[in-house]
Amino acid sequence: MSLVSHATSERRGENHWLLRFELHLPYSYEALWHAVTTPDGLRGWLAAADVLERRLGGAVTLRWLNTGTVASGHVSAWDVERVAEYTVAGLGRIRFHLEAVGTDSTVIRFANERGGSDEARLDCLAGWHEHFVLLEAALAGRPTDWSAWTDSRWAGLRASYASFSEVRKAS
Repeated sequence: MSLVSHATSERRGENHWLLRFELHLPYSYEALWHAVTTPDGLRGWLAAADVLERRLGGAVTLRWLNTGTVASGHVSAWDVERVAEYTVAGLGRIRFHLEAVGTDSTVIRFANERGGSDEARLDCLAGWHEHFVLLEAALAGRPTDWSAWTDSRWAGLRASYASFSEVRKAS
């Protein structure tokens, strides 16, 4: 059973979005910090970090192993064991804010500020949701086997986000 719930999104001008997830995970913030800020950690659930200079202003190049997408940019915020933010071409600003809850639980407040159409927004919501499910598995000792990747779960999530958007428009 996944601990990832649906994200929220809001329009920030024409063709600009803010996507947000808040996850409460039963892992220490040290484990999560490793997962979101190291090449080894990122590879287990998100992307290969071909370049990752772990400091404010450092270079970053992420290569998604399920799609082949490559995005380069820089580290735009860095507060050790609290905030890691990457601003990369085509994907916008990707921010992970960690907050320890006791010694064995962490809240991740994630934000992705990006451009794109409503269709691209739905693709990204489903993509991030899927990757956060993969993060849970990686933290539990089951890093992603990228050679076995299929987009079937992503397609189901995208349909769910599209349905949710239609319900919100109707109300």
